[in-house]
Amino acid sequence: MINEPNPPLPPMKYKNLLCLLLLITGHVQAGPPETSAKNPKAPVAVAPKPEDNPLSFFDGKLVFDFQEKMRFEYRENNFDFNSSLDSVTDDSWLLQRARLGMKIKPVEWFTFYVQGQSSFEIDSDRPNEPGVLGAEGDDAIDFRQAWIQLGTKAANLTLGRQVFSYGDERILGPLDWNNLGRTFDAARFHYEKSDWWVDVFAASVVTFDKDELNASDLFNNEGVGRNQVLSGVYFSSTGLIPWQVTDFYGLELHESSSAGSTDFVTLGTRMKADPKKLNGWDYDTEMAVQFGEVKDKNLAAFAGHWGIGYNWLKCPWKPRLGIEYNFATGDSNAADGDVGTFQNLYPTNHKFYGYMDVWAWQNIHNPAVSFSMTPTAKLKVQLDYHLFWLADTSDAWYRANGTSAVRPITPGADNFAGSELDLTLAYKVNKNLSLQAGYSRFFAGSYLSDAGTKKSDDADFAYMQVQIDF
Repeated sequence: MINEPNPPLPPMKYKNLLCLLLLITGHVQAGPPETSAKNPKAPVAVAPKPEDNPLSFFDGKLVFDFQEKMRFEYRENNFDFNSSLDSVTDDSWLLQRARLGMKIKPVEWFTFYVQGQSSFEIDSDRPNEPGVLGAEGDDAIDFRQAWIQLGTKAANLTLGRQVFSYGDERILGPLDWNNLGRTFDAARFHYEKSDWWVDVFAASVVTFDKDELNASDLFNNEGVGRNQVLSGVYFSSTGLIPWQVTDFYGLELHESSSAGSTDFVTLGTRMKADPKKLNGWDYDTEMAVQFGEVKDKNLAAFAGHWGIGYNWLKCPWKPRLGIEYNFATGDSNAADGDVGTFQNLYPTNHKFYGYMDVWAWQNIHNPAVSFSMTPTAKLKVQLDYHLFWLADTSDAWYRANGTSAVRPITPGADNFAGSELDLTLAYKVNKNLSLQAGYSRFFAGSYLSDAGTKKSDDADFAYMQVQIDF
């Protein structure tokens, strides 16, 4: 890129000091790179339109898609926060994932789609089993998606293995940062009008088996062996309040196993404002309550997210400064027959509570501040800083998967867990190639020295990623 000479200072209509400083740096005005509509803070690769796809044939009746992603990761103390141990998780490795899909749409009312996936964790000392010591493991070849859709865009029924992505994915998402990702075997009905839509579905999550085809519980495939069924309704509107997206949802999770019966309801709402309609201001919130049973214990839990930010839309680098707070209840007494821990269900937690993936939306107090800018049309830079407290030290500190605990439960420990600084750079080379790199440091808090091993060392995480999409 050729450096532009510094332009003269702009007129004093740019009263904001931050905007003025950015203009002095001398970059020409450029728009932001592609970002996810569900999470505008996180730049992502966007698939090309079908008409631009060289793998589209017969006027779009037969379309192939392909994705190749490789990510190098380095992690130190991410799992034990103990520098004196030479753990297998203190290592570096290469994650490789390839996806190949085929869509057949012979007529407007019928679509068939199938997608295979191959994923590997290369040169790692971690166990080659997904989820063990944080490993993402190997799954040489498997079906990621396989579904048929009947109906029109306005009203359709989708049957088979498919991706769920709702709202910001705090409750239901494809977990695409993970090398394996997440899909569901499901039946889903979709209906939409000009400014609203609604989905009704029944589903069961697909679990990974590196030696056999992946399976779920929905069709008696014994995927998780818990007779699991997630059913729900999700409603979204851009018309109820014209400057925001407004969502409401109701979900029920049913499971039965030797550990007891689980049957609880999640009722939630989400609101997300458009900064272009509010003179640069944006806000978002999501709140959910849960009640029912978890393994034969009574559940009553709550979680909430609240955020506000300002976007300098007229500045060349499009800076944004935002603050947010995340909270979710924990359990105050594991022996009283009640459960107070919010059940995070099936989220994409990597986007929200620090990129080191040591937190879920459970038992957490998390204020955070975020700053981002786009120095060029292809580059986005983002800096986030998080503070973390446990909501209740009688409950665990849950990792991003919502099940693994960082330390044994230690009632009475100081609840300050630490803070995390995340720097992320995303570069969109062209419509098919995107690059991303990041560095994170976790500054250990007093909870780590009070609980478990009594060790509280800082942790580091760095990565570089390349992704190709067709």
